[in-house]
Amino acid sequence: MNSNIKGLILIIIGMLFFIVQDTLIKLTVNDLSLLQILVFRASVGIIMLIAYLLYTKQAIVFTSAHPFIAIFRGFFFFLGFLLFFISIGKISLAEATSLFFVSPLFITIFSYFILKTQIGINRIFSIFVGFVGVLLIVKPSFTNINIYMLFPVFTACTYALSMTLAKKTAGDDSLFQQTFHIYIGALIGGSLFSTLIYYSEINFIILDNLNNPWIINDINTLGMILIISVLGSFGIISLIAAYRDGNVLINAPAEYLYLFFSVSIGYFTFNEMPDFYSFVGIFLIVTSGIYIIFRENKRNEYVVAETTLRS
Repeated sequence: MNSNIKGLILIIIGMLFFIVQDTLIKLTVNDLSLLQILVFRASVGIIMLIAYLLYTKQAIVFTSAHPFIAIFRGFFFFLGFLLFFISIGKISLAEATSLFFVSPLFITIFSYFILKTQIGINRIFSIFVGFVGVLLIVKPSFTNINIYMLFPVFTACTYALSMTLAKKTAGDDSLFQQTFHIYIGALIGGSLFSTLIYYSEINFIILDNLNNPWIINDINTLGMILIISVLGSFGIISLIAAYRDGNVLINAPAEYLYLFFSVSIGYFTFNEMPDFYSFVGIFLIVTSGIYIIFRENKRNEYVVAETTLRS
């Protein structure tokens, strides 16, 4: 099979794993402990990644040549997706996903400041178009704004920063090392947050999902968390394999299939349907994102395989 076709198939499979994972999280996030889900998912991810590396006879390395950057990336990646998963319990899956997909715009901005990549007028215009799309979805007003709409944008920002830093340190840390750092960040971050909430008895209001206690004595609950964890890990491994085999120019735009899946799942499962302005916003975000992908690939500046670390 042609490597590009194989990569495309793996991208589609990875997106399917992620949409099922996110749907299950949306169904359970208000009843289960989100921190428990993230800690279990990180643990399963570490085990599965080790198994993948053993199977492919590759080195297993947890350390980093840039420990402070690795710690920074791991923590903010965890924090970003913690807020993303909180948001999908409060807003529609399509809206949360669309807002997250502004990440290529943030990657372009961070690449300018961190990687010293030059940004031309075309990409500046694309960034502007993408953020117009964000405003059409969020619909901010001076009297009322849905704070949960901002969470996926924050996730996109932390994700983009993480990917840019990963690109900066790629010469010293492999993709698999960087993936371990993300998992370890979630494992430690989730455990610390859970301990803090348990012993301090802090009652979060906006982040009320974090107040749910861990459930360790119910086989059905643990089974659901295990399924979520395995799906997320298979999704990441699928994308790792896709970007190792396929062409970035084909793979990266194919990730936007996730938006189609999220709109479909949102409608048929949760009776959610974005309004007209949200659909226009989604179109603008997708168009600007794909343009930046093609533009940066042409200039060999696209922050590539690190997209495999998504959620």
